[in-house]
Parts: sequence; C-alpha cells; structure tokens
Amino acid sequence: MILLGVNIDHCATVRQARYREVGSCGGAIEPDPVTFALAAERAGADGITVHLREDRRHIQERDVQRLRESIATRLNLEMACTPEMTAFALKLRPDSVCLVPENRREVTTEGGLDIVGNRERVAAVVDAMNAAGIITSLFIDPDEPQIELSAALRAPWIELHTGAYANAYGTPRRAAELQRLRIGAVRAHDLGLAVNAGHGINYVNIAEIRTLPHLHELNIGHSIVSRALFTGVDEAVREMQARMRGQR
Repeated sequence: MILLGVNIDHCATVRQARYREVGSCGGAIEPDPVTFALAAERAGADGITVHLREDRRHIQERDVQRLRESIATRLNLEMACTPEMTAFALKLRPDSVCLVPENRREVTTEGGLDIVGNRERVAAVVDAMNAAGIITSLFIDPDEPQIELSAALRAPWIELHTGAYANAYGTPRRAAELQRLRIGAVRAHDLGLAVNAGHGINYVNIAEIRTLPHLHELNIGHSIVSRALFTGVDEAVREMQARMRGQR
C-alpha cells in the first residue's frame, strides 16, 4: 500500500497572507497549520510534511516545533542543504528529512536537487542525518546519474520530482514524462532505494502516478489543501487515499 504524506505548507500560506507581521501562531490567528495536520491525521494521513524555507514565507519554526510535539504519525521536514537547516533538523529530530533545492524567487520548489553538482554539500547532510538516526530522502529528477549518486551517498530514500510530468499532463509530452518516472523508479529500487514521489500530484493525475512501480510514499500538499476549502480536510484526505487505491 502506498503511504500518503500530507504537505501542509499552503495552509500556512493562507495564514501568512493575513498575519505575516504578527509573529505568533495558533490562538485566534487562522488557519492554524497544526490543526490542519491533526485533522489530516484523523482522516488517515500516514505522515505530515512541511518545508521550512529560508525566507519563512509560510511555515515558521514554531509550527515545526509544535508539529513535533503534537502529531502522532511521522514528521517529514523538507529543507535546504545549509548549515542552519542541518543544525535545526538535528535539534528537532524529525522522523525524516527531504533535501530540496531552494530559490527565493520561486513560488514553490521547482525541479529536483542537483546531487551531482552539489555532491559534497549533500553528502555532509546525509552523513549527519544518518549518524543521528534520521532518515534522509533526496528530492531529485528521475535521471540516472542523480539516482545512482543518491544510492552511493547512502541516502535510504529518494523522492522523485513529478512536477515535469504534472506540467506536461495536457500535452504530448505526458507519456514520455511518465515513462521517465517509471524508469527512474525501477532503477532506484534496483539500487536499494525506497521510492517516494511528489510535486504537482492532484486528484486527476493520481490515476497514473499510482501505477508507478515500487512506490513507498506520495507527498501531496497543494491539491489537498485546495480541495479542503470546499469539502473539509477529512473528505479531502480520504478522497485522495481512495484515488491512490484506484477506488474512484
């Protein structure tokens, strides 16, 4: 069974649109991403994912600390390969970290982390997390050199970047991008890596994404947060899980 990690970043995006200068979380300040996370867990989410970005545009440090104290499932911290974030993760001790590229100008994470071009930086973080007993996942494009180096660096998990496929969904490139993901998933599995996937997955393209071989977990955020505005968190999570199982 494929696990569902719910990314709650964009619940915090809505909060920050109104309360960015307040500097406090919870209470009358809404929506509270921790409350959203707890509702997602009650609906059956297998884990909660957050990205603590350098510019703190949505999730704040206090959010992550509250999640660590509150949730009953797994906490997955998306983070840049920086000394600041490494120190934060080692102090927080999430269940897993996912190393992602980060660009202040992007609206959301675009593209996979270039492991080959940043080998030393990535290796240092993976080694630190392995020593601390924190699972490391590398968010990468489904390219063989990136996958092979991920295994060589002893990262136990990868997360295949599905954004190129999602962006190509209504174009002739769709089949080719899906095939890239299939080939990448098989290669990663053959190298002993657990295969996760995420970015741009929604209630429509999940029908094809779920057929990728060897999937361990999908991390889905924007689509679930968006659906929850109309149906509530419980129904949004349950419907995604049903579609992941091919039931709708």
